[in-house]
Amino acid sequence: MFVPLYQVDAFASRRFAGNPAAVMVLDAFAADEHLQAIAGENNLAETAFLVPDGPDFHLRWFTPTVEVPLCGHATLASAAVVMERLAPERRSVTFHSASGPLTVSRAETGYVMNFPARPMIQTTIPDTMAAALGRFPVEVLVDQFNYLALLETADHVRQLAPDLAAIARLDRGGLILTAPGDDGYHCVSRYFAPAKGIPEDPVTGGAHCALAPYWAARLGKTSLRAFQASARGGELLCRVVGDRVELEGSCAFYLEGRADIRC
Repeated sequence: MFVPLYQVDAFASRRFAGNPAAVMVLDAFAADEHLQAIAGENNLAETAFLVPDGPDFHLRWFTPTVEVPLCGHATLASAAVVMERLAPERRSVTFHSASGPLTVSRAETGYVMNFPARPMIQTTIPDTMAAALGRFPVEVLVDQFNYLALLETADHVRQLAPDLAAIARLDRGGLILTAPGDDGYHCVSRYFAPAKGIPEDPVTGGAHCALAPYWAARLGKTSLRAFQASARGGELLCRVVGDRVELEGSCAFYLEGRADIRC
């Protein structure tokens, strides 16, 4: 059975930057273990599976090892596939997902996603985290998905070489590192999720659902320019709108073809 396969660099205005995602368009979702095997074969941080439902789509995301409840960059990539390849006349698309309906609209230079915000609460600094980072963060916050560790400077975030095995043993699926921004950005971050098969994610929409309200409160702003300082790097424009976060970014198509997904 051959299905359309796209590989898209999300949160990037050019190829070989941002975060690559595979997007596959199916008639119906296969068994979970089959979807997981396909994602493992693609071996990207995320594979997005789309199933049409009238004008909308059902959307699921898989890392090489697990299904996740929300993925920003693969949603952005999916919107680019719908609005640039499947239905170029469209101005918006709604995806139905484990995180509820997610709407993505065209913007002047890319696409705007509307996601639920992820407020975090302050917590004590776990000894295991300090060991993983090799330094004590200024403060640590937590939600049901991730820890967020604030460091003093953007250079500390960029230069840190954390112990990934120690991060994988934390009692949350991922760790967000952040600091005040530089070079015109309001904040800088990196994201690590080795327990989910992602040692370091190049650009992470879900993490910015927590970062945007966090930095909006600290800086007294509702619109933020954010930079994720991975090796590939990625830029996001974040806006806090009540209990939602708008994430804006561009996409670049890298690969288009067909995949044989028969077992």
